[in-house]
Amino acid sequence: MHAPVLVLKDSLKRESGSKVRHANIQASKAVADIIRTTLGPRSMLKMLLDAAGGIVVTNDGNAILRELDLAHPAAKSMIELSRTQDEEVGDGTTSVIVLAGEMLHVAAAFIDKNYHPTVICRAYNKALEDSIAVLDKIAMPIDVTDRKYYTASDIFVMHKKLMFVTIGCAAMLGLVKSCIGTKFTGQFGDLIADLAIDATTTAGVDLGQGVREVDIKKYIKVEKVPGGQLEDSKVLKGVMINKDVVAPGKMRRKILNPRIILLDCPLEYKKGENQTNAELLKEEDWEVLLKMEEEYIQNMCMHLLTFKPDLVITEKGLSDLACHYLSKAGVSAIRRLRKTDNNRIAKACGAVVVNRPEELQESDVGTGAGLFEVKKIGDEFFAFIVDCKDPKACTVLLRGASKDLLNEVERNLQDAMSVARNILKNPKLLPGGGATELTVSSALKQKSSSIEGIEKWPYEAAAIAFEAIPRTLAQNCGVNVIRTMTALQGKHANVGNEWVGIDGNTGEIVDMKERKIWDSYNVKAQTFKTAIEAACMLLRIDDIVSGIKKKQAPGSGPTPSKPKIDEEGDADNDQLIPE
Repeated sequence: MHAPVLVLKDSLKRESGSKVRHANIQASKAVADIIRTTLGPRSMLKMLLDAAGGIVVTNDGNAILRELDLAHPAAKSMIELSRTQDEEVGDGTTSVIVLAGEMLHVAAAFIDKNYHPTVICRAYNKALEDSIAVLDKIAMPIDVTDRKYYTASDIFVMHKKLMFVTIGCAAMLGLVKSCIGTKFTGQFGDLIADLAIDATTTAGVDLGQGVREVDIKKYIKVEKVPGGQLEDSKVLKGVMINKDVVAPGKMRRKILNPRIILLDCPLEYKKGENQTNAELLKEEDWEVLLKMEEEYIQNMCMHLLTFKPDLVITEKGLSDLACHYLSKAGVSAIRRLRKTDNNRIAKACGAVVVNRPEELQESDVGTGAGLFEVKKIGDEFFAFIVDCKDPKACTVLLRGASKDLLNEVERNLQDAMSVARNILKNPKLLPGGGATELTVSSALKQKSSSIEGIEKWPYEAAAIAFEAIPRTLAQNCGVNVIRTMTALQGKHANVGNEWVGIDGNTGEIVDMKERKIWDSYNVKAQTFKTAIEAACMLLRIDDIVSGIKKKQAPGSGPTPSKPKIDEEGDADNDQLIPE
């Protein structure tokens, strides 16, 4: 017998084979089980405590998983899924984890029977392609521009005749409401849905060919101001900033139809980079120097004033002298504004942010705003630039009782705005309430009988895995899960019942188009793709090596130890140097 050969260091730990796959599947299921109860309108909330003692109360899948600190690598990659989903489409963060967990769970049986993971993945990918094809088949196109109101049955008749459905605001409102219905703010009715639709339609930019792009992060700002009631929240046709004018007593705090100049340079004398030494020989030179500084600022302000502005806003500093000249001319000024806020104001009132005052032109002055006003809300001053003619940026002002409530409302609003953005980008609707998943599931089950070879079984298992979403919805409603699921599967086995699903509030089996429970096509397609691709990736892992040290960059030797400093006591013990 040969002696065993050690290849890996002792500090490295290696696990391989089916043990790793089972560990990954267990970990993914554990993550899915954490947030399984947060799916649907009757969902539970989770309370998370962080190290600093702050609390987060939410049922947004992504917000929960973001706060968790996990040890298992597979569980970490599951968390990435919900983050991707949140960044891409903004909704469906919980369902993507539940679906991925279920896909892995049904694959466990095949791994026990020694199926090769590649076979399972091939079947899953085939199932994914077919499920997207089913989505395309049952998706219902809508025209977002037209605001006529149709009843759901009208739409369905038109859809049957394959007419292009013109259903505008009603469908958008229904869609955004189904998104929010599962969230904490669902109890406030249409309020948040209206805010989200208003904000996204305001900030949308037409790219031509009927495509609209909405940049939520850049041009929609959510300002949370504690106090007041949630019903006081509104979308401002313009921008609101947490700033007051520079000299409150001298400058106007309310201006109608202001002419606005936006700068991103300081209105003060240029300072030297570091220490600047000036040698003055005569006493008068000092005065000359000061006068030059004053003249520089005066010329700059006079140049600005030739454009007759009512409001000057700069991202940098504004010296007292410049403030004096501006207030003497009756111009209000705001300084040290964030760059993002400055860009929003530019979009809202049609101004151009100017880098050097000398280069100002008449076309750079913003005249689109209807009102500039500084108001006191609570104990802080806020500047409003509102009633803009055609604003391409807006601020959503949220009021509410407490910080925690406002944070949760903001998270829900972000989701709602993402859904509204998706429908502007790709105006197609699918049924909510688990109806889409059941339709896909029954279509895949029928197709699985025509698949030959060993891939048939994993393909069928993937079809069954899609039922996890309606099953979880039923569980969260508290109805009899087995009866409900059997009844639903029976309905979906017959053609023409594609829109039958669970009403998440009552647990009844109803037609989704009557209850106006929609889902956006983008969200569903992204959920399926992300979940199945992630399941395939985790199934193909067969080795985990842990304990790898980070390599040091070349050239960086061991860190130099601190130089030793002799204490008084040591000094006596040193050997004397012979002279």
